[in-house]
Amino acid sequence: MTRRGDRWRELFGLIPVSLLVTAGFTAVLINREATDVPTVTYGLFFLGSCVLGSLVIRWRLPAADPRMFPLAALLAGIGLVMLYRIDETFAAEQALYFLIGLGLFLATILLLRDIRALERYRYTIAAVGIGLLVLPRLPGIGAQVNGAYLGINLGIIEFQPAEFAKIAIVVFLASYLNDTRDVLVKGRIPHISIKHMGPLLVIWGASMLMLVFIRDLGSSLMFFGGFLAVLYVATSRLSLVLVGLAMFFGGAAFFASSVGHVQDRVDVWLDPFSTEQVVCASTGERTEFVNCQGFQIAQSLFAQADGGLFGQGFGNALIKVPGGGPLLPAADTDLIYAVITDELGLFGATGVILIYLLLAWRGFRAAIDATDGFSKLLAAGLTAVLSLQVFVIVGGVTRVIPLTGVTLPFISAGGGSILAHFVLLALILIVSDRARRDRGDRQGGLV
Repeated sequence: MTRRGDRWRELFGLIPVSLLVTAGFTAVLINREATDVPTVTYGLFFLGSCVLGSLVIRWRLPAADPRMFPLAALLAGIGLVMLYRIDETFAAEQALYFLIGLGLFLATILLLRDIRALERYRYTIAAVGIGLLVLPRLPGIGAQVNGAYLGINLGIIEFQPAEFAKIAIVVFLASYLNDTRDVLVKGRIPHISIKHMGPLLVIWGASMLMLVFIRDLGSSLMFFGGFLAVLYVATSRLSLVLVGLAMFFGGAAFFASSVGHVQDRVDVWLDPFSTEQVVCASTGERTEFVNCQGFQIAQSLFAQADGGLFGQGFGNALIKVPGGGPLLPAADTDLIYAVITDELGLFGATGVILIYLLLAWRGFRAAIDATDGFSKLLAAGLTAVLSLQVFVIVGGVTRVIPLTGVTLPFISAGGGSILAHFVLLALILIVSDRARRDRGDRQGGLV
């Protein structure tokens, strides 16, 4: 397949995506009996925005993977439709962030000519990443949500800085481990110096700090899991990963037994339907556990059961009580996967998971094809944290792991999330372009 053929494949892949977005908006409006709204214009506007992105990719990254951008666009389109179904205001805000995210995506592609230039600024990038993690605890701008310090509020915009911090940390780790991989590969664990094990200890410490300081179990798991993925790709040593896992779960177990909010998350996970009488922190009233701490995850499970195999259909799931209050808490963010399952059923929700799996497959394919160590580790690390984020939120909503406040990439409401993931996608495509061009030059063509 030639490079030009890849770009046409990418462009034509955006057409069915736009048709699905149009069909989704149409289904929602039919159920609202508001069919006079020009839904076709939504699809055309979405298609036009994505075509612009495809044209820039064609110009700057002619050899980049042709599947990743349409897959990401499909996820973003699903998010817009679901948010429109929940609340038109959420969809309008998400549409604006989608356009800004697309702008950042294009700016990253246009300005970052060589991905390896990031290696020169690894310590600066790491410092910025750590600084972003601390921002939610600063007075005046920090925002507390459900007991966790996840976001910052700057007046005109509110977002979760951890979304950008994860990119910065992965860039640093990819650069550092690319330099020290030989020592880590050849040395025995007891004889590897603190100097070379420093990143493991720092990232472990940062993960534990996130558990206690900003009370974010999900991002803690995501950061450390991403680090272990990069470490394994760099060294191929399972022993180092096992040591890291033991450190993480040991620290998590300690804080779960000694830090209140971590223990609360575990208690909700173990038995959200408990009828034990508790004093609800949000109301100050005495009630059953399932009606307070366990309410969110319990309602999530009820919503998914309500969807069955084929779902209730767009706009038919009950997510609000007749008076207008929320029946499904945080439906636009934490529990949007439950809304998808309720409306599209198990088959539709599985389809969304398959889209993420395809996106992860192409990301790891870019890492495999990369010809230099830094690019290989960067693509693998970015794909790993994206995949782990999907696992953390879907696993929490389905009660596989404790529920935490991370977003479903490209789908959940939240400006910081969609902006950061568009930048992440651009970085992987830059790696893919260089890798596929190098492979094409060696083989005399592009496969």
